[in-house]
Amino acid sequence: MTEAAIGFGAMLALVFLRVPIAIGMGLVGFAGFAAIVNSKAALAMVAALTYETGINYTLSVVPLFILMGAFVTRAGLSSELYDASYAFLGHLRGGLAMATIIACGGFSAVCGSSLATAATMAKVSMPSMRRFGYADSLATGAIAAGGTLGILIPPSVLMVIYGLMTEQDIGKLFLAGLIPGLVAIGLYLLAIMAVVRVIPSSGPPGKRTPWPQRLRALRSVWGVLVLFMLVMGGLYGGVFTPTEAGGIGATGAFLFLIGRRGWSLAEIYDVLLETVRTTAMLFFVLIGALIFANFINYTELPATLIRTAASFEASPVHVLLAIVAIYLILGCVLESLSMILLTVPIFAPFVSQLGIDMIWFGIIIVVATEISLITPPIGVNIFVIRSVLPEVSTVTIFRGVTPFWLVDILRIGLIVAFPALSLWLPDLMR
Repeated sequence: MTEAAIGFGAMLALVFLRVPIAIGMGLVGFAGFAAIVNSKAALAMVAALTYETGINYTLSVVPLFILMGAFVTRAGLSSELYDASYAFLGHLRGGLAMATIIACGGFSAVCGSSLATAATMAKVSMPSMRRFGYADSLATGAIAAGGTLGILIPPSVLMVIYGLMTEQDIGKLFLAGLIPGLVAIGLYLLAIMAVVRVIPSSGPPGKRTPWPQRLRALRSVWGVLVLFMLVMGGLYGGVFTPTEAGGIGATGAFLFLIGRRGWSLAEIYDVLLETVRTTAMLFFVLIGALIFANFINYTELPATLIRTAASFEASPVHVLLAIVAIYLILGCVLESLSMILLTVPIFAPFVSQLGIDMIWFGIIIVVATEISLITPPIGVNIFVIRSVLPEVSTVTIFRGVTPFWLVDILRIGLIVAFPALSLWLPDLMR
């Protein structure tokens, strides 16, 4: 137990010293493993983990979904989603911010990345909100919060990684994320309504769009619907596996890009290079987390957690609430992927011992990590938007996201209190 505490302390110290999280976890894991076993075994462990992770066939679904999202972004589908949402909501007070949330939800259905969703929608929606005099705080807050939907609404790269780590059905995880994702959109819309009710000048209404133009805008989003139905329909219908779904989705997005914008070798090269960079970053973090997890597994922490689980048999909800609190605290210093990779190997056996449904648990921790994307002082989505909109201060963005992470706390409470929100659709699949 002491070794695990020292390991976590050393890892967090490296994070505060701005050492990349992958290197921090890998170094501490290697040093801890060498101290407990020996340095030769630690070197062998690092080599084996790196090799096995690199050749793992099931992990190939990760770059495929990333590639699909990159093709979708280049095809311009995000602009059409925003235009369609704006046509129906833009005339309301705060309507452009609401349209941003709806467009983020639609884009997430074919992207799977929170960072890509936030960066893309910042470029698409911010000019319109500025033109109509929206406060920078509300505008950037809506973009940052909407971007978090990328890791919950399927297909989600984070859910894929969780499913692979816990050996859960990825199709069921995707289904389980749908209703919580819709609940998130609804609560975000309520948060915007509350903000513009208190400060009407923060979100003035835009122009009303005539119905013929609304219908034309709605017809323009057929590409998103087709791609989503192709990937999700084939996956849930048992036509192909998650890895095959990623390949088919990437191919469909590629063909859609060619059909919309023509063939450009330079653009295809940029998309592939972006995918390689993102994939390399994810795998680097994954390998570092696995090295750290191997070190933790050699300490007394896993056995202590299992013994603790036995004492909580009568109230597993209390355990879930404690875990959620831990994720919310970790979210202040770690980004979402690192939290999942660092904690799931530790918490999964502990939660399974209590008989808690692992699909439900997966949705709970994904929602908890969603909140970390917009909470200070890390809030990765905040810094993504800051890089796209350097003229907006970090303090302004954090002030803007405050109403959204407050309703996120309410949402995670609802998911813990009502498991059916996550499990009803997977149970239908079963």
